[in-house]
Amino acid sequence: MPSPFAIKDNSAFPAPSAVYNWRIYALAFCASMGASMFGYDSAFIGGAITLPSFVSRFGLGASSSEQAAALSANIVSTFQAGCFFGVILISYVAEKFGLKFPLLACGLIYNIGAIVQITSTGSVGMIYAGRALTGLAVGASTLVVPQYISECSPPAIRGRLVGIFEIVLQFSQIVGFWVNYGVNQNVSGALDAQWRIPFGLQLIPGTFLTVLMLLQPESPRWLIKNGNTVKATSSLSRIRCLSHDDEYISWEVNSVKEQLLSESELGTTRPLGAKLKEMLKSGNRRRLALGMGFMMLQNLSGINALNYYSPMIFKSIGFSGTSVGLLATGVFGIVKALATLVFMCFGIDNLGRRKSMLIGSSGALVAMFYLGGYSKVSGSFNQAVVQDGGAYVAIVMIYVFAVFYAMSWNGIPWVFCAEVFPTGIRSVCLLFTTCTQWLGQFIIVYSTPYMMTNITYGTFLFFGGFLLVGTIVVFLLMPETKGLSLEDMDILFNIKGLAMTQRKKADEIIGSQRAAENAIDLEKKTEHALHIESI
Repeated sequence: MPSPFAIKDNSAFPAPSAVYNWRIYALAFCASMGASMFGYDSAFIGGAITLPSFVSRFGLGASSSEQAAALSANIVSTFQAGCFFGVILISYVAEKFGLKFPLLACGLIYNIGAIVQITSTGSVGMIYAGRALTGLAVGASTLVVPQYISECSPPAIRGRLVGIFEIVLQFSQIVGFWVNYGVNQNVSGALDAQWRIPFGLQLIPGTFLTVLMLLQPESPRWLIKNGNTVKATSSLSRIRCLSHDDEYISWEVNSVKEQLLSESELGTTRPLGAKLKEMLKSGNRRRLALGMGFMMLQNLSGINALNYYSPMIFKSIGFSGTSVGLLATGVFGIVKALATLVFMCFGIDNLGRRKSMLIGSSGALVAMFYLGGYSKVSGSFNQAVVQDGGAYVAIVMIYVFAVFYAMSWNGIPWVFCAEVFPTGIRSVCLLFTTCTQWLGQFIIVYSTPYMMTNITYGTFLFFGGFLLVGTIVVFLLMPETKGLSLEDMDILFNIKGLAMTQRKKADEIIGSQRAAENAIDLEKKTEHALHIESI
């Protein structure tokens, strides 16, 4: 039986073993501090605004249920609005100045936003302003981090390395969930320290991102694209642990140059209008539609309702009380993080993207439909319910959802978008997909309190229905991308037909090309040997 750690390299030029070293994992981890900002912020805020000290300081206790729902939606969704505009603003900066500098700036802006929130003395406006700033930084980092990791990664472990983004995000969510539980249990609700501690901990991932990225190189692909091949070769040599003149380094540099040349001939190095036109060509249009669709469907699966409003969700199935809700939320975070860790380490580059999405979607939709059925039958939205077997199965189903979601919609949309777009238009395509992600989050996060107040159990059925839609979309339209180099994605997505047969056809074409290249190399070596003999 093959080891789960085994690396299968089916790219056009299999990498030497030295390439799979600690430096490339360290690079992915350092950049993923941007994901830590995202994860912690998405986890702590839903519980923090239910803490007694926050409710008291900001006057939420005197509000009606509809007013409280509106205020909660505004506090949480201001972050998503900031993220949306952060993606748009950073796209030009990343195109012009590279991928490293924007990440340094993201850490600094995030910290400024955190300080604005901490220093509020009861002004909801300062909370809004601070969350808008942290949102700008997080939105920008979610565009840059997956692209940066993907462009620095060897093909055989690209999914695993981009998956570190998701692993760090999930474990940061655990911290966010449990910090709220800890301060609720151990810090008096009469003290502002109870809510300021979880808000203040935002400074940790922002500081780590800024400091750690100072130690990392610029994206080699961005350097080559901007004419700095010498520096790109040096960066690749460092993170691959190979010499500057190694054959594999030369192959990587030449592959990027060839793709950029091909894209240049198609006009992708021209201004934004020309890039948008290139994006709408057949193979690129399909990739963009899938990427944007996956980002929206990820949010319509219901995960961000659970991330941001989990205490409210647990209350809706009959588990009330601040401590009980925060405890159940903390367990949810642990289950999701551990499932993500296992899958990203052992599953994504072995099981593949497509099969993982199909299995995970199927399990997650069953869990969502059970939650909808249970809350309808028990009437848990409208009355206190008996903590019977059905109620405990409902709790288990939330954790079942977390496991199946972790192996599918949790990280694969980010991996897919980071790896499928051509280099010349990748940043523009990622602008569209990442904006779709944050638009989807804004819609769901803003709507969830109202949905749970007005359509109650239908909220779970709504999310389950979209998981079914997602399963069908994946089955029909998503080809397998594991193991392909970024440059070979063009071949895969220019093949006509449904997803079930595309990868097989792509492998045949790539195999034929590789055989032809090997034959040419053998012919050159033979001619060289005959020439030496004649001398």
